[in-house]
Amino acid sequence: MERISDFAHELLSEDIGRGDLFARCKEPAAAKAVVKSKSDGVFAGEYYAKAIATEMGVQLKPLVRDGETITNSQTLLELEGSDIALLQTERSLLNLLQHASGIATQTRKFADRLRGSGVVLLDTRKTRALLRRLEKYATRVGGAVNHRFGLDDCLMLKDTHLAAIGDLSEFVRHARTVIPWTSTIEVECETIEMAKSAFAAGADIVMCDNMKIDEIIEVVKLRNAISPATKIEASGNVTLENIDRYASTGVDAISTGSLIHHAVWLDFSMKMVV
Repeated sequence: MERISDFAHELLSEDIGRGDLFARCKEPAAAKAVVKSKSDGVFAGEYYAKAIATEMGVQLKPLVRDGETITNSQTLLELEGSDIALLQTERSLLNLLQHASGIATQTRKFADRLRGSGVVLLDTRKTRALLRRLEKYATRVGGAVNHRFGLDDCLMLKDTHLAAIGDLSEFVRHARTVIPWTSTIEVECETIEMAKSAFAAGADIVMCDNMKIDEIIEVVKLRNAISPATKIEASGNVTLENIDRYASTGVDAISTGSLIHHAVWLDFSMKMVV
């Protein structure tokens, strides 16, 4: 499994490449810098920032912690080291913090809408290539709970899987004998009839995918009547404007990829302290 320190090394290697040309032009000197926010939002990326600083031999002092609300003009971090190391760290550090904080900020908006409802907010696997751990870390900071991380996490049967399956009940029975005992089985359902089949097959989780609100309410009623142990997840076309309607249906969780793919970077900058 990739460690944060390994990720930080690769991140910096991408930017520094075969060597920083500026470092050829002057001798390093002791210096200090600060990272400031030019946006309001939620801060995320503390542990990754520390790993980047350690990789570069830079001392980092966080003035805010993951999950804290930040405002425009607020100082987030203090850095100390050689001026060369600070300048080499700048872009990679800012890119990571802005991206993670943008996701945490977007997620917090959704989490706030669900506060007190008892419904769990979930992220998805709709992540950028090789950034899944970072992006799902950022959703956790913002207030979401992680859905599965990969194909080895939970057996999810989507419409594309179901097209290759004949008897769902027989498939689920067989799957129980070959997947880890602790693994759950989730079935994506687009209709009430599909949900009935998933309940009958013994699915641990039924996803109401792109269903209308009244259809989800019917699925919840069915679950309560015939399969009370099964959890229900709603997904598809969930927005800040309608998430409370989905939460009122009685589902256990709501998932949305927009926590990540609709998030906008916050604006941070690094300034050298004279």
